[in-house]
Amino acid sequence: MSAVAAPAPAQPTQWRAFRMVLWRDVYVTWKEFPAFLAQVILQPLFMLFVFGKVLGTLGYTRHGYTNLLFPGLLALTAVITAMQTLAFPLVAEFGWTREIEDRLLAPMPTSYVAGEKVLFALLRSVTATLIMIPVGILVLGSIPWRWSAFPLFVAGLVLGALVGAGFGLLMGTLVQPQRISLVFSLVFTPLLFTGCSQYPWPSLDQLRWFQIVTACNPMTYVSELLRGAMVPHVPHIRPWVCVVVLVFSVTALIAVGVRGFYRRAID
Repeated sequence: MSAVAAPAPAQPTQWRAFRMVLWRDVYVTWKEFPAFLAQVILQPLFMLFVFGKVLGTLGYTRHGYTNLLFPGLLALTAVITAMQTLAFPLVAEFGWTREIEDRLLAPMPTSYVAGEKVLFALLRSVTATLIMIPVGILVLGSIPWRWSAFPLFVAGLVLGALVGAGFGLLMGTLVQPQRISLVFSLVFTPLLFTGCSQYPWPSLDQLRWFQIVTACNPMTYVSELLRGAMVPHVPHIRPWVCVVVLVFSVTALIAVGVRGFYRRAID
């Protein structure tokens, strides 16, 4: 007699399980909100204070430099927060805590588990980036803003968070636990300094080789897209080019990351 497969959970049950797992992660973040702020805000805050306030006050930067710096730091916050949210916890869950097993046993498909991770990283990233707006006003006194470009700003924010989530999912599933700190350092530093967060991409035309290097970094297009939304008078990559590159980057990163997630989940 052939064995009869157990029926798959009904769709409402799957979505209910998805919402409960997501709510659990959101609740834990809320309970540890001060630690969350310290983790994601500290570095952009000090970069904003030093590059935007201190160097400007001392006369080492040009007038108006903070206007092109601030969108870049928003891009940095969006990408790095999402990447941190996924990379380290996912390595721990697949490695020594084995917490991922509880999630995989929930009445929902494996793709939902990976999707919840990405969505949670997106929520944390958007929250951290929006918090940087009043922080920027507090530190700098004012920030560049255009309500007419708000849809473009939202697109840059969401795509930046998804790029970071893609990087985090990729590292969290493909890197061995004992090497995650090394790999994160090797990825984070180039991502930080070649992502055009401190300078607009077109200004690198006198350093052509470095301009090519920065063009290979997806965060460059997040910085340029937010710069185009907030300070369009500053030379920047055209927004439609940024959107196309970012959509392609997000698709590729998450596709490879989900494939690695399935492989680790089956193992």
